[in-house]
Amino acid sequence: MVEEAAKQKVDAEPGKGVPAIRAILGKKLGMTQVFDPTGIVHPVTVLEVGPCVVTKLCSVERDGYASVQLGYGELPEKKLSSPLRGQFKKSGLPYLKFLKEFRLKCAEGVQLGQKVFLEGMFQPGDYVDVAGRSKGKGFAGGVKRHGFAGGPKTHGQSDRHRAPGSLASRRSLGRVLPGQRMAGHMGAENVTVQKLEVIRVEPEKNLLYLEGAVPGTARGVVIVRETSKFPKRRVVHVAQAAAKAEKKAPKKAAPKKAPAEPGSGLKKD
Repeated sequence: MVEEAAKQKVDAEPGKGVPAIRAILGKKLGMTQVFDPTGIVHPVTVLEVGPCVVTKLCSVERDGYASVQLGYGELPEKKLSSPLRGQFKKSGLPYLKFLKEFRLKCAEGVQLGQKVFLEGMFQPGDYVDVAGRSKGKGFAGGVKRHGFAGGPKTHGQSDRHRAPGSLASRRSLGRVLPGQRMAGHMGAENVTVQKLEVIRVEPEKNLLYLEGAVPGTARGVVIVRETSKFPKRRVVHVAQAAAKAEKKAPKKAAPKKAPAEPGSGLKKD
């Protein structure tokens, strides 16, 4: 009964186009390519983002800073810890799997239980930062993990082709110093790719097309937010785009001149 009431509450307050929130959670679908109006092809990553639910609000008066916590992806109650289960029951919201807190300059107009959609958040030409968990590679050697060149293939080096080489010296400390690049676990780390351009937005399908690669595997969860770099939007000059389109357009044949009338070229006295 609590879950049904929470769902009705959330659906009653859609909260589309919340201007204060410039971030959203979603999942990576894969890569493809699209053509822009000028005919240029762009390699893009397709993300299915939102809808997210506002699960927690922090205010300057109570917490010392303003932020909002977004939840994404429902899951059964038994898979949640007791503190999170109590948080959702207290707020009357459905149980969500992924939670992420975002700082806000002003939380005015944001309410607990609101749904945050892609519509009105980003548009083509904007730049965003995408954070995700990279693919796990397992235990990798120095050549694969750090790009070592390996040993020579001649002069009896039959078993040193992919060896890391010398690691320490007997003269100084006589031990391997912390931070030395060696073989070890590779991948499965939190990675953020900054300033990816938004190529296309399909809010009715919750799809976002970003130029370039995004960390993580297909169906992996990603965090999309407005970029912290400058500028935050690409300035597209209409005149330049029209000039490029005019150059690519086929040239029309010049109209033929009408034949001159007889005697029109004679000089008059």
